[in-house]
Amino acid sequence: MRVLVTGASGLLGREVAGLLVRQGHAVTTFQRRPSGVDGAADFCGSVTDDEAVRAAVQGAEGIIHLAAKVSFTGRAAEFDEVNVEGTHRLLRCARGAGVRDFVFVSSPSVANSGAAIAGLGAQPADPQRAHGDYSRTKAEAELLALAEDTPEFRVVAVRPHIVWGPGDTQLVERVLERARRRRLPLLDAGAALIDTTYVDNAASAIVAALHRMEHIHGRALVVSNGEPRPVGELLAGICAAGGAPAPSWSVPGGVARAAGAVVERLWTWAGRKEEPPMTKFLAEQLSTAHWFDQRETRELLDWVPAVSLDDGLARLAEYYGSRNPHLRDV
Repeated sequence: MRVLVTGASGLLGREVAGLLVRQGHAVTTFQRRPSGVDGAADFCGSVTDDEAVRAAVQGAEGIIHLAAKVSFTGRAAEFDEVNVEGTHRLLRCARGAGVRDFVFVSSPSVANSGAAIAGLGAQPADPQRAHGDYSRTKAEAELLALAEDTPEFRVVAVRPHIVWGPGDTQLVERVLERARRRRLPLLDAGAALIDTTYVDNAASAIVAALHRMEHIHGRALVVSNGEPRPVGELLAGICAAGGAPAPSWSVPGGVARAAGAVVERLWTWAGRKEEPPMTKFLAEQLSTAHWFDQRETRELLDWVPAVSLDDGLARLAEYYGSRNPHLRDV
């Protein structure tokens, strides 16, 4: 199959594109800078550019759309331009080019209003209740995508939950950097039960969705490892793998959420590009249970995760050990 992968310069997009290449597909990647995926043809551009998008989709039979503005802060208009209008533009051009299958890579946050989630499946995306501009615009984009589903243009939304692995700058590097500076607190003693997704598993689930489109199109599916752990245990595992001290002090979750809301507004007002130390959304994620029932997802995708959480942490330790040989003896 001729497959276009958007956002392949990121951790998950790169793994998705690489897996497709290894499976023998003809892969083109589309993002603002070269993806570096061996065996894939790079097409550099932005989903905000009509001409670039029209050119990128030509000849594709399937599209996996991962490109997005992912941040805890930023101007609302920037999220709208990339996440909503960019998805709308890609959908329109894909249909015009005769693309058959479209996998929209979404997020469980599209259906999360901040309340605890314990053992649910994929609830409906709700932009009005989603917290933060990232979640709001991903919810709007998911609804746009699924509304385009027909037997001739098949669309599915896959929501991988908290993806991490070697080379991850979104979660792992931030955790380690803050832990080394002793600025990584546990919220409510790190007791909240959460699930995550090792990057290889997230990628294989997304590719499985492309192959299973006949059975799943028109639906949204949440993907995770299916191994919920307390936040404190997960953070300690990441810190151990990266040779950083585990967090040892706690802050009440309510205090962190209130402080995060203030910091988030100040960061956006000041136009700062770096991520703030805390936001309301991040505080919610660290102090509220969120894990999902994976039985339906695994049945519909005919898929199971190949890498367990403990195996993923071992791979993370191997990665940091290869970069810092002294960690092998720690």
